[in-house]
Amino acid sequence: MPKPGKKYRRAAAKVERGRKYSLEEACTLVPQTKVANFDEGVDIAVRLGVDPKHADQMVRGAIVLPHGTGKTLRVCVIAKGDKAREAKDAGADHVGAEDIAERIQKEGWTDFDSLVATPDMMALVGRLGRVLGPKGLMPNPKMGTVTNDVAKAVRELKGGRVEFRVEKSGIVHARLGKASFGGDKLHDNAKALLETVIKLKPATAKGTYLRSISVSTTMGPGVSVDPGPLLAALEAR
Repeated sequence: MPKPGKKYRRAAAKVERGRKYSLEEACTLVPQTKVANFDEGVDIAVRLGVDPKHADQMVRGAIVLPHGTGKTLRVCVIAKGDKAREAKDAGADHVGAEDIAERIQKEGWTDFDSLVATPDMMALVGRLGRVLGPKGLMPNPKMGTVTNDVAKAVRELKGGRVEFRVEKSGIVHARLGKASFGGDKLHDNAKALLETVIKLKPATAKGTYLRSISVSTTMGPGVSVDPGPLLAALEAR
């Protein structure tokens, strides 16, 4: 295993080994652990006490972060008529119907970060599952990406909406923003996201729900967060 570089070691030295920080402390510390010369992204990883193999324990949702993510998403919309015009006016990067579906199906084209579709287009979109599914781009009404209010969906996605889904390992990964955001904005974003994850706790989940939480820059070391206060908030609901 390659030895970490000097920059990484210096960043890791700022994180106290074995310590679990409060969420506010972790969000204040993590920008100081960036390694690269560019403005690194800040991510959160939450290990949940769920078994995603069971449909009733799947945790999936979306939230518009208070301060956005610092990244502008490329949004594609499959719609016709007035809805297509609304999507264009809202700032969608690609808008179409059969032409876009054909391009995705025949060329495997996925030059976008999120796909929105109106309900009447889902028969068309459903044929694209083999291409869109593995990349997590399939529109879903629960995520707000199958909707007649395409303008709202586009504005939210462009404005910092984050979609998340628990992985097979029981972990939720999400982007919180950029290192340049600073501690206060990262804390606001992290708190909003974790509150949403807590609200989505499946009724069938047993044992500890929030098992571990870590925040980190794209290339920096992880900072462990104490889930205790968040668990207390969960139990108080």
